[in-house]
Amino acid sequence: MSTTLRSNATTETQALGIADWIALVLMIVGAINWGLVGAFGFDLVAAIFGDMTTASRAVYVLVGLAGLYGISIPLRVAPRERFR
Repeated sequence: MSTTLRSNATTETQALGIADWIALVLMIVGAINWGLVGAFGFDLVAAIFGDMTTASRAVYVLVGLAGLYGISIPLRVAPRERFR
């Protein structure tokens, strides 16, 4: 005899907002840059904006802040079960 359990739970997800997309793009830029630095010793941000100029430092800071913000994305977007 088998028993099937039914749940009154619904799964809800949250879509990505504009800040999430900006953070993801910045994290991808950072990942590509670090990959180039690790594999070839080439810093793309420094090549575009100059070595430790205000602009390149701003890009590094934004990428770092995006990474910190990115920690929260899976916690907010992951499906959650809500009981009726």
